[in-house]
Amino acid sequence: VRTEATRRGYTAHIRRRDAERAAPHPDGKARRGVVERAHSWLNRSRRLLGRWEKKTANYVAFVHLACAQLLFSKSIRVSG
Repeated sequence: VRTEATRRGYTAHIRRRDAERAAPHPDGKARRGVVERAHSWLNRSRRLLGRWEKKTANYVAFVHLACAQLLFSKSIRVSG
């Protein structure tokens, strides 16, 4: 992944798990947890766990729908 990211011109900010434990984030929060939490929220959509769609476009559409549902439910909680 690192070589592919540099080949495409991106600066990779990927740390190994052992490096995260050795040198924690200055805020004291793990950055990896944000991504893992988002993945767990998306895993609530059972249709995304097992990829049942044959076409990639249909699968991506369901991922977008799941993200929109998450954002909508989070915005309802914030607005009260």
